[in-house]
Amino acid sequence: MPISNIKSSSDMHYQYMNATGELKYNMTNDYMFRMVLQRDKNTLINLISSVLDLPLSVIEDVKIENSVEPGKAISDKEYQLDILVLLNGNTYINLEMQVVNYDNWTNRSLAYLCRRFDNAARGKDYNTIKPVYHVSFLDFTLFEDHPEFFAKYQVRNAIDNYLYTNNFNLYVIELNHTNIATDNDKRLGIDNWAKLCKARTWEEIKMITQDNPSMDSTAESIYLSNSDFAIQEQCRAREDAIAHEKYQKEQLEEKERQIENLSAQNKALTTETISLSAEISRLTKLLEDNGIKH
Repeated sequence: MPISNIKSSSDMHYQYMNATGELKYNMTNDYMFRMVLQRDKNTLINLISSVLDLPLSVIEDVKIENSVEPGKAISDKEYQLDILVLLNGNTYINLEMQVVNYDNWTNRSLAYLCRRFDNAARGKDYNTIKPVYHVSFLDFTLFEDHPEFFAKYQVRNAIDNYLYTNNFNLYVIELNHTNIATDNDKRLGIDNWAKLCKARTWEEIKMITQDNPSMDSTAESIYLSNSDFAIQEQCRAREDAIAHEKYQKEQLEEKERQIENLSAQNKALTTETISLSAEISRLTKLLEDNGIKH
């Protein structure tokens, strides 16, 4: 339903409560993820409260530093679909949704975090640097040999684990591993956020929010964003772009496999050639030793 047909918040709530079936786009779509968090401040506050384990009472203000006009096309995902939040005027939080594993996430997320960590104003003391967090919502397993639902990484001493600084933080939430969420993850409700992001039907969303009423405004924001044709178009464009990127990645991997196979075949042929050359030399010498001309 076009957003213009939703006359009031009560109408929107009624329509959401009567919505059934599949969502057009859920929050694993990075454009939808941005629109929902940007549209509903309560969602942004509650999500940050859960992930950073902060009481709601200490969150005085959250400000998105790189807002995007709803429905506006994104030409440069790297810098515009990551959500940069300034918390209480003194902490930067970079939020990002990623569904395709390009095998570069560790370096990419570090690059993002380092850019944001360099936030001291020119001429100011480095002690004025604001703490930074990069929070990745990944719909894949980052480390196959170390699956984890919610991981926190910091700079620490490699021998005794002593904390170097708590101003530089990498958080990773793997949406496909809610089954191994810890008791503390569940206490914070992070597993419910992951389930909400992954929900594909309105029935799933209502089931999640039934036991988590603080997520009601998030669910309604998802409905409102799914009802906006301009946002739908950008979500579709993002899915098309991701599908194309995934296809290109698969094609590149196939070419790399072909090159590896050809290289292996070439190595085998080279080995065989050397072996044949050695055998020809041996036979030639044998003929000469026996006075046989060839």
